[in-house]
Amino acid sequence: MKKHHLQLGLWAAALLTFSETAFPAEPRPTLKDAYKDQFYVGVAVNRTIAMGAAGTADNVNRNSDQVQKDAQTVLQQFNQVVAENDMKWALIHPQQGADGFDFGPADAFVDFGLRNHMYLVGHTLVWHGQTPIWVFQGTNPPPVREKDDAPNAASKRFRYDGPRASREELLARMREHIHTVVGRYKGKIKVWDVVNEAISDKGSDLLRDSLWMEIIGPDFIAKAFEYAHEADPDAILRYNDYGLENPTKRQKLITLIKSLQAQKVPVMAIGSQTHVSVSGPSFEEMDRALTEMATLGLPIHITEFDVNSARTGQGTTGADISGNSTTTQGGLVENADQRLADQYAALFKAFLKHKDVVKIVTFWGVNDGVSWRAKGKPLLFDSDNAPKPAFDAVIRAATDSK
Repeated sequence: MKKHHLQLGLWAAALLTFSETAFPAEPRPTLKDAYKDQFYVGVAVNRTIAMGAAGTADNVNRNSDQVQKDAQTVLQQFNQVVAENDMKWALIHPQQGADGFDFGPADAFVDFGLRNHMYLVGHTLVWHGQTPIWVFQGTNPPPVREKDDAPNAASKRFRYDGPRASREELLARMREHIHTVVGRYKGKIKVWDVVNEAISDKGSDLLRDSLWMEIIGPDFIAKAFEYAHEADPDAILRYNDYGLENPTKRQKLITLIKSLQAQKVPVMAIGSQTHVSVSGPSFEEMDRALTEMATLGLPIHITEFDVNSARTGQGTTGADISGNSTTTQGGLVENADQRLADQYAALFKAFLKHKDVVKIVTFWGVNDGVSWRAKGKPLLFDSDNAPKPAFDAVIRAATDSK
């Protein structure tokens, strides 16, 4: 009897081996293939990926094996890339003057993208954050402040109350920076985040109280787009901001862009960062947001997409790095993997409904291990690049839409 059972077991094992050989399991579709007829699926890459070297970049430490796997996932899954940090002013132009540029990491990023036939996006030209203070320094006296009109920590980080540049000096520095950076990558980088996060989160104020705003005035936005268009007339020029799922901020965006359009400013796309959470926005809320933004008649790019699963970050759509630690604390929500999958499925359903205007969806990091919100486990791949249930949910969303 035992011999009979043994023979059956051997026969079953042989049959299984034959079936696996004759009928191999169908490989998982990739993100870029699943959405090839809808929109680009992109990812932000850090310096270690672009340069192919282990080390610490963008506050993430990865060894050689991890970097290799990160790069493999980028190439396998995505067809568009953006540098997470290396094209921000503080990194690409840290010192004043023509010799103050550091193009090494940015050049490596562009080479990585071109070598692998990917669609390249540049981030970002004019922003209140990560801009060296020399940009704003000069000989003009600072404004007199009777009280602290920027009480929160994030605002204080971007304050400078020393002697300032004049409007003309700051415009000249802006133009030189934009012409140099955009000109260097003309024809290679197809889309630029020209102005980043200029809309105010406060009350009825339309624009953020930044040094760009204080020294130049509200037309700093128009000037930045003007200079970028001069530098590369064929590039798609994008305004990028966070929290556009919120109706109040979205209305400010619409007001700003309509004003720029009335002035014939060459703003050509809307970048919606979409740093969201498993608790929202819902499909209906995202559908409404995309519907309203589409009234501007411009392509919509989902630019810095991730979905926070940490308990303390639910409902937060901001993008301030200094406040990130408080939005990813407290452990993960209950049933985090399933809730993450459900949320990604709902949001991609909305993107697909609006595929006539949604042209790019870019994840902010390739996996949880390199994410700026690593503790919130916000992406489709874990720190070892293994696909999570959310990955399968995103693939199913594409299949179900056909």
